[in-house]
Amino acid sequence: MRSLDIKSMSIPNCVVCGATEFASKEVLWQKLIDAWQLSKEEVHYINRQQGFCCQKCGNNLRAMALAMAILRLYGQTGTLSEFCSSSSDLSVLEINAAGNLTQFLRKLAGHRLIEYPQYDLTNLEIESDAFDLVVHSDSLEHVPYPDRALSECRRVLRMGGHCIFTVPIIVGRMTRSRQGLSLSYHGQADINAQDQLVHTEFGVDIWTYVLEAGFISCDIVALEYPSALAIIARK
Repeated sequence: MRSLDIKSMSIPNCVVCGATEFASKEVLWQKLIDAWQLSKEEVHYINRQQGFCCQKCGNNLRAMALAMAILRLYGQTGTLSEFCSSSSDLSVLEINAAGNLTQFLRKLAGHRLIEYPQYDLTNLEIESDAFDLVVHSDSLEHVPYPDRALSECRRVLRMGGHCIFTVPIIVGRMTRSRQGLSLSYHGQADINAQDQLVHTEFGVDIWTYVLEAGFISCDIVALEYPSALAIIARK
């Protein structure tokens, strides 16, 4: 893999709430680093993605990237909090709590939150053509069949609707399945919760999963490369 020139951008304020105070911590542990076979550069940008947080709303860089993608999609220049307070006609399906964004997304009158295991992402018991926007964050890697999950997201969207999501992306490699490899879990060290089991490690070809699911376009929005990337898929 070529060496990455990782230069952390200066983020003046939180894209979600507008606050200007941030904190940072390392979140990866050695067992997970070894399972992913991560380089030092990859460890650095994933730690920043997951561990750089707004001290007011608690959202990390990953969630901020998701918020920025939503704002870009709808042509907004303010914060996600402001957008959600003024967009009462938007119908949004949030699949699993997207970081700490739920407290803002629920301001939308058309917001609905569903969570695993009550809902199977590969077989949503929701009517077709029901939502303008589907949002999920770092959930797809935990689904055994991510292509089916994205197809379900597309099915419940109205024509012209969008699915905006994040997954941990290792930008210097191709996607690989963890089938046949040692079990790997996200979350916390030494806590092997079944819903945190990783089935897929996504790489630079993440866009192929989106288009194979039937979406007509796939855009990648970078709040900070390579630490904070979000996907916008259009039906």
